[in-house]
Amino acid sequence: MKASVVLSLLSYLVVPSTSRILGRCRVAKKLQEGGLGDFEGYSLENWVCLAYFESKFNPTAVYDNLHGDYMGYGLFQIRNTDWCDNGKNLCHIACSALLNPDLKKTIECAKIIVQGKDGMGAWPSWTLNCQNAYSLPRWLDGCNL
Repeated sequence: MKASVVLSLLSYLVVPSTSRILGRCRVAKKLQEGGLGDFEGYSLENWVCLAYFESKFNPTAVYDNLHGDYMGYGLFQIRNTDWCDNGKNLCHIACSALLNPDLKKTIECAKIIVQGKDGMGAWPSWTLNCQNAYSLPRWLDGCNL
């Protein structure tokens, strides 16, 4: 019981007080400016789709799974166990830096992740919702990029 209370209190400290949801086209523009359009052969549509299914375009989202095995941070819900300072830190970044709405550090880390052996398959939500999706073009509809 005490452990669950402590974890609940800690989650309030980790989650920023002001959640800022970005629009689909704004996310697309930031990701394109960050060099993710066709990065490692993945279209910008794939990245926007991933951002939707991971965080609903919320760059300040923090997810703590039910078992406490990992936490996901930011737009792409990058896991702390491998990628940021609460784990192996393969992106050489503080997990809190992944919560910045400017997305620069998030994009840098995403590039490292996608260069791994699994590519975008490192995100199960991409495999389930975006890979081979016939509807990928809709993610950029009306964005004027």
